[in-house]
Amino acid sequence: MIRVLLADDQALVRGALASLLRMESDIEVVAEVGSGPEVLPAAQRTAPDIALVDVQMPGRDGLAVTAELRHALPDCRVLICTTFSRPGYLSRAMSAGAAGFVVKDSRPEQLINAIRRVHAGLRFVDPALAAESLASGASPLTDREADVLRAAAEGGTVADMALALGLSAGTVRNHLSSAIGKTQARTRAEAVRVAETSGWL
Repeated sequence: MIRVLLADDQALVRGALASLLRMESDIEVVAEVGSGPEVLPAAQRTAPDIALVDVQMPGRDGLAVTAELRHALPDCRVLICTTFSRPGYLSRAMSAGAAGFVVKDSRPEQLINAIRRVHAGLRFVDPALAAESLASGASPLTDREADVLRAAAEGGTVADMALALGLSAGTVRNHLSSAIGKTQARTRAEAVRVAETSGWL
């Protein structure tokens, strides 16, 4: 049996996925959780083979959860399952240690196949997303530029952002300017939107 933990903040989606997986004779759903902080404790209790994890969840996002699971439970392989087919998410998920990436509008048989492949020690990436990711390349933002854009997404002044990040106001302005240029945006709000849409944040 392939023991699967489901982590998705949308109860209807989580329930539908659980029902779908329970129809397979070789898959057992051992836990269902709705937020990031619930994933590791549930995984430690139930010892899943596969954690099927959404990217956007309250408390802690799926990419942080992936890294946490891979560190604490290396035998549990992570398969990202998300609505957002953004190339940046794919790159960040693989860097965090995910073994696969599927989008929620995939056919049910593709998801089942992905689970079986990942359980067998292979990788699985949605083919269309893989092609798009190769075409778009890696994020052009440095880690610090990404941090500054995340702070910008929260609103507030440059001084507020500098205080939150432990940087000088001048350094924040420099990173903002660089990020705006790299995203080909006109304003910091537009730079945030471009980076979020691309999955770089």
